[in-house]
Amino acid sequence: MKKEDEIIQFLDDRIFNPILNSKIASTSLKQGARLTRMRMLQRDSKGMVTYYWSAIVGTEKSIGFAKKLKEENFIRFEEVIDEFRDRFSDEWLRK
Repeated sequence: MKKEDEIIQFLDDRIFNPILNSKIASTSLKQGARLTRMRMLQRDSKGMVTYYWSAIVGTEKSIGFAKKLKEENFIRFEEVIDEFRDRFSDEWLRK
């Protein structure tokens, strides 16, 4: 499996699919999840990891998306930070 596939599978399982497959998630949250996922897929593995960390640090859009996730009771990027950091480390990227 390519590194990009491994990263997106992790994020699909924990973040994106629960939103996209939900009957209760708002339309705007689903649109945000689709857009974020699409932006991730436009990057290589290092870019995907960098994008994830940018979302954690917080841009205007990512802060709003994180608030919406919390309001609608979905898992945020921040909530999988330990597992993401351990799994997709610099060492892993260099392999």
